[in-house]
Amino acid sequence: MSDFAEYASEAFWYVAHTYSGYENKVKANLEKIIENRGLQDQILDVRVPVEIVVEQDAEKGPREVENKIFPGYVLVKMKMTDFTWHIVRNISGVTGFVGPGSKPTPLTEEEVVAIGVEKPKTITLKYKVGDSVKITSGLLSGYIGRVEEISEDKKKIKVLVSMFGRETPVELESNGVQVIDSY
Repeated sequence: MSDFAEYASEAFWYVAHTYSGYENKVKANLEKIIENRGLQDQILDVRVPVEIVVEQDAEKGPREVENKIFPGYVLVKMKMTDFTWHIVRNISGVTGFVGPGSKPTPLTEEEVVAIGVEKPKTITLKYKVGDSVKITSGLLSGYIGRVEEISEDKKKIKVLVSMFGRETPVELESNGVQVIDSY
């Protein structure tokens, strides 16, 4: 069995493959095991993504039908450890996780948002374009610069830093700076 140490500290979304038509049964059985064993802090959420479609019936008229978006798959938000892997993998109807070999691959944040499982996290910054900031991480830690640009998703910023007598643009993670208080 693989070592899941890199994923064990934080919960990610994983995709479990199931027999066709077993998605809801797998979800119900997994939720029952989570409740009975008190695993709410390790396996946080189980979902079968569905969409509501209106079908036109000639005799009965329009009716709403729930269709599975990914038939044969269940999404599980969990801290991946040998123990939690074993719990999910051994649910009746589960054939395995999506990923190479026996090592599940977590979904990226972009994939999670794209399939509509979670809404994107909104990032609020305490600074804006033009503010003076101090770099707090990386090779340029301690340097002071001016925010030149903020990416649309607010994950990256461009800061002009004075180095060697000229201003140099540097791209940084948005959480790698702090605002310099002006007096």
